[in-house]
Amino acid sequence: MTLPFPSTGKTKDEVLAAMRAARDHDVQWQKGRAFSLVYHAGHDVDDLLKEASLLFFSENGLNPTAFPSLRKFETEIVSMAASLLGGDDNAAGTVTSGGTESLLMTVKTARDWARKNRPEITQPEMILPLSGHPAFEKAAQYFDVKPVRTALRADYRADVESARQAVTANTILMVGSAPAYPHGVIDPIREMAAIAQEHGFLFHTDACVGGFMLPFVRKLGYPVPDFDLSVPGVTSISADLHKYAYAAKGASVILYKTAELRRHQMFVSINWPGGIYPSPSMGGTRPGAPIAAAWAVLNYLGESGYLEMTDLVMKAARRFQDGVNATPGIKVISDPEMSVFAIGSDGLDVYALADELTKRNWHLDRQQFPPTLHMTVQFGHVEVVDEFLNDLADAASAVRKPSIEKTANQLLVKTANFLVKILPEAWVTRLMDKASSLLGGGGGLPSKMAPMYGLIGSLPNRGDLKEMVLDLLDGMTRYKK
Repeated sequence: MTLPFPSTGKTKDEVLAAMRAARDHDVQWQKGRAFSLVYHAGHDVDDLLKEASLLFFSENGLNPTAFPSLRKFETEIVSMAASLLGGDDNAAGTVTSGGTESLLMTVKTARDWARKNRPEITQPEMILPLSGHPAFEKAAQYFDVKPVRTALRADYRADVESARQAVTANTILMVGSAPAYPHGVIDPIREMAAIAQEHGFLFHTDACVGGFMLPFVRKLGYPVPDFDLSVPGVTSISADLHKYAYAAKGASVILYKTAELRRHQMFVSINWPGGIYPSPSMGGTRPGAPIAAAWAVLNYLGESGYLEMTDLVMKAARRFQDGVNATPGIKVISDPEMSVFAIGSDGLDVYALADELTKRNWHLDRQQFPPTLHMTVQFGHVEVVDEFLNDLADAASAVRKPSIEKTANQLLVKTANFLVKILPEAWVTRLMDKASSLLGGGGGLPSKMAPMYGLIGSLPNRGDLKEMVLDLLDGMTRYKK
């Protein structure tokens, strides 16, 4: 079914009313109800970001000669980020549309660096811990670089020896996270980067989450292991402005140890009739508004403002973690360094817990290997700690109580686990074809996720799961009346 193109226009009030009505169904991030996706620094910062964005609403960063203002903002953002993240006067970088683009550029740069400096490599590989962001796999698929996943330690940090053993003659890049998104722990960057330096390939620190938080966490006296460009062997680092820098979406920074290394990121066409076409990153047209808004918030808050906010966020995060650990049946996974962590359990169904929290209007991401719930605590959560912990205790109590629905869900998962062990793989695939349509509920995710995640964990063939998710994604992105 297609939506007919509007035959006539609507009034401004009609258009905005329809948009506000649609937004009423979104998660209430303004009230601190989402523990991912949105970073909210308060109404004064919101007002600044909106005004700064509107000032550069139409400008295009593709051509810095036409808009020297955007060139000024970008170069100053990159320079400020470099000073924060261990860079020296040789460091260079680019403002991108988000963490994924920063990581795409990291892998593209490594591939092209290897083409010049290691031309004997025809099948390049990058070493990536299991907790490394999927955007690296996306980049691997885009740029034909083989991702080699390596093991984690018991504390969910990257295993250095596993990374060392993964090195081959084809390795061009190794990756570590500061912190890794799933569990909020920092990989042993210094030890891993030393391996890269020893073997002569590149090393990237993915600090998309922590880049604009960890330096201030350290200045407040919390222990933070070395992770940035000052570490020998680290050749690039990424940090998202629209996360803990509280900038408008989408804005991130990719930084390189040297400008020479950044040149491998860039694209230039010199034979097009339309003229010489240079592009520093993935995009062509580069919206000026996010660049301007990022520059504005960095200068508005400054180090003192970020330190004050970080202090409040860290204290709130510790209260959240203490409350989780005090709730029977659940616990914080590992010992995260900052304000990102995961809730796990040795006996409680955390996916059912998430469903109960959803009923209470809280949004937490479900994770796997092991089953956990994700928590990113930011400034917008400082005032909701007690409210969340009270609802968490109620939700956990509800999950512990027996019910017909929970018994049915458990039976469904146990049956699925049994069937996938005895049925031919082709039969399981056909069953998953049917399950994807049933779980999707006609073009979306089911209202209760616990049964779906239980079934997902039963699948021996991850290809079936990929097809099921593609079906769900396809259904969610098609117009339905």
